[in-house]
Formats: sequence, C-alpha cells, structure tokens
Amino acid sequence: MSRKIKLIWDFRGPAAAKTAEHHEIHLKEYIAIEKFPLNITGHKIIDDMYAIAFMVVTDENMIQVRDALKPHRGEIYEPS
Repeated sequence: MSRKIKLIWDFRGPAAAKTAEHHEIHLKEYIAIEKFPLNITGHKIIDDMYAIAFMVVTDENMIQVRDALKPHRGEIYEPS
C-alpha cells in the first residue's frame, strides 16, 4: 500500500475563499482526465483572507501532479 500525499494550494486575499472553491473544480477535472485511483479533493476556508484547496495523490502520482500543477506544499495525508 503506497502512501497518500495531500498536495495543497494556498490562496490569500479577499477572494481567497472563492478562488480555492473554484480551484477544487479544476483539480477534480484533472483527476478525471488523468484517471487517478484516488478522488479526494477539497477546499477549506481558514479565515476571511486565507483559504486552501487540496488534492490527495499516491506516491506514484505525486511527481507527475507536482510538475504539472505546481502545488505550494504537501504533507502526508491522514484522513480526519
């Protein structure tokens, strides 16, 4: 079983929440196009000026997604 990695995009400013929500749509489209085995995405509003969008990938897909979509950071995925 391979590790799951959460790739994260940070958005700041007054439009951060809407931008993160919209970015998640594109992440879902990318997953469908590439036929990845995991379909875990989301967005989270941290405060009124900061939000994130994220996508969970396996170790095998991490390099491909990192190079194509340029996430700001990543961490080991632990489901909540």
